[in-house]
Amino acid sequence: AWLRLSMAEGVGNETARRLLRCFGSPQSVFEQTDAVLRQVVTPTQAHALRTEPPALTVQCVRTQHWLQNSPDAHHHAVWTLGDAHYPVELLLLADPPLMLYVAGQTAGSLGHAIAIVGSRNPTPQGMQNAEQFGHALCAAGLCVVSGMALGVDGAAHQGALRLDRPDRASWRTVAVVGTGLDRVYPRQHQALAHDIASHGLLISEYLLGTPPLAQNFPKRNRLIAALGLGTLVVEAALKSGSLITAQMALDLGRDVLAIPGSIHATQSHGCHALIRQGAKLVETAQDVLEELQLAT
Repeated sequence: AWLRLSMAEGVGNETARRLLRCFGSPQSVFEQTDAVLRQVVTPTQAHALRTEPPALTVQCVRTQHWLQNSPDAHHHAVWTLGDAHYPVELLLLADPPLMLYVAGQTAGSLGHAIAIVGSRNPTPQGMQNAEQFGHALCAAGLCVVSGMALGVDGAAHQGALRLDRPDRASWRTVAVVGTGLDRVYPRQHQALAHDIASHGLLISEYLLGTPPLAQNFPKRNRLIAALGLGTLVVEAALKSGSLITAQMALDLGRDVLAIPGSIHATQSHGCHALIRQGAKLVETAQDVLEELQLAT
């Protein structure tokens, strides 16, 4: 029923959430008559809810197989809206995902987290900064949240994973991805995805089998912004997905922090713009902890 609701054509997360408030559960939604549904949604949406999606059976089988075939090192799970494991931080969004597909240490917890984002084509200094800040902030007890993209994202995850932290109750790093969790994108990050699942969590709101579609990556950035107490931008051009994430963080009332760079590097121009607009200028991990009021 959750899969069917998430797959209903023209019924987005906000509308689905309204339906759940009215009827209590996905099962109950599909027990309603067309006339009752039309009191809550449009006639077109009501028709979509009364029509079983053609791919529903295939998706149910695929999801069941994925859930039953977790690797030894980590687990697969689906967390639905209202599930005890569902991250409460995402409930602040106007459109929290109905379902989260997760792979990793599913019994762990987020704790305090920092989102680290930046260019897919960073300078060597940017890569080093991302790795070092990921490591230092994880050492300070924060979970590093990013998007597992090439460049800054991958370096930030690697920095967190480099820490030999014995506490396995909290995640070292969380990757929010823009594809189904039955595939790894980019392919170069196969080993990284395995390491993240072994010490943290991979999260996706997309159905299994979803390929890397361009429109899904900016959308998933809202989850990255919501999970962090703040968003640290390491390097970003003036027009980049990282600045979209920073704006989403601001909209959620979260802190935005940025590392300055060379005036000659286009990858730094976005960070400089954020700083001019009031983002916290960051030089050390201690600056981040102080801005988030976590310094001891």
